[in-house]
Amino acid sequence: MPTLRQLFLANNAQTTDFPLLLEFERAEGVYMYDKQGRAFIDLISGIGVSNLGHSNPYVINAIKQQLDKYMHLMVYGEYVQTPQVRFAEKLIGLLPEGLQSVYFTNSGAEAVEGALKLAKRFTGRQQLIAFDNSYHGSTQGALSVMGNEEFKRAYRPLLPGVNFIRLNNFDDLELITGQTAGVILETIQGEAGIRIPEKAYLQALRKRCDETGVLLILDEIQAAFGRTGKLFAFEHFGIVPDILLLAKALGGGMPVGAFIASHQIMSALKENPILGHITTFGGHPVCCSAGLAALEVLLSENLVAGVEEKEALFRKLLIHPAIKEIRGKGLMLALEFADFDLNKKIIDRCIENGVITDWFLHCSNSMRLAPPLVITNAEIEKACAVILEAIDYCASQLDDVVYLTIIDD
Repeated sequence: MPTLRQLFLANNAQTTDFPLLLEFERAEGVYMYDKQGRAFIDLISGIGVSNLGHSNPYVINAIKQQLDKYMHLMVYGEYVQTPQVRFAEKLIGLLPEGLQSVYFTNSGAEAVEGALKLAKRFTGRQQLIAFDNSYHGSTQGALSVMGNEEFKRAYRPLLPGVNFIRLNNFDDLELITGQTAGVILETIQGEAGIRIPEKAYLQALRKRCDETGVLLILDEIQAAFGRTGKLFAFEHFGIVPDILLLAKALGGGMPVGAFIASHQIMSALKENPILGHITTFGGHPVCCSAGLAALEVLLSENLVAGVEEKEALFRKLLIHPAIKEIRGKGLMLALEFADFDLNKKIIDRCIENGVITDWFLHCSNSMRLAPPLVITNAEIEKACAVILEAIDYCASQLDDVVYLTIIDD
């Protein structure tokens, strides 16, 4: 009889020839457990999803309660469904004026697609501007605003009229004109290896969009819900977007995304044509129940308040001559090494020793650190010890010349 791993390789679509092939039986808190009961510390939170850790009992209870009431009833936007209404009400209560209308989707990429359509429909313009090294998802529209040609070349033609500018380059702001419908930017760039905009730059970007009547779309699919030390990452910069994109941690482990705008902007989807954006399962009642519960836990346990202290502990412990730089904000961090080869060896060694981490799509020489916000100081210390051991072990396998180059840098 074939093993589960063999069935996975035979029947499940593969996106690389070298999947990790880890098999987990259960997960709780910051730990995932394999079939032998071995615990692994999760330092990537399913790529920014599990802010509360795994199997939060409050979230699970909310899911069970909703299952006893109803699941899918109708395509999004037709019926008044309590989980959607209460979740939207809670989100709007936490956001600034001007972000008053929530459109729930199934995922972050779908939120991106909806936002791009909305910007074009509201402004009547066709041009979009995105950023070098950006990542917004893998659907056609989201891929069109990805700032890495290597990952999109094979899928052209994509959306026309997309131009790219450089983060923190003030001169490039002149490329935003009266022909531009929307500018889409990750508030903190994730797959670029955690790149943070200058505050003055984001404020200048906001000003330029206002001057030209362009909608500013901020993608906080990875950065929201406390990951950076604020509930929403744009709060660090003193600006408010016209359209806000959320997903990942939004659902507390269940699949849900959202794009949020003002009533005036969102109303553009209601006419010419009507039903300007349609989704069958967007805002699924079980997912919205989970998301609302997760948000209530995040707030009631004040998890955001501890993020800066935990960031400081990571920075204090992760000192090594092979680490070229630590970038990031809060629990959204990147460790940069000399090259991908060394980084991948260190990541693999960490996994062997019970710590799950990863690299970045557009910055393969950097290691991702994005643990659940519930991680304790003791768990951080334990994980960092494993990382440092892995660095020592892998660096020692290199020849002396290469290692000295890393130290000198």
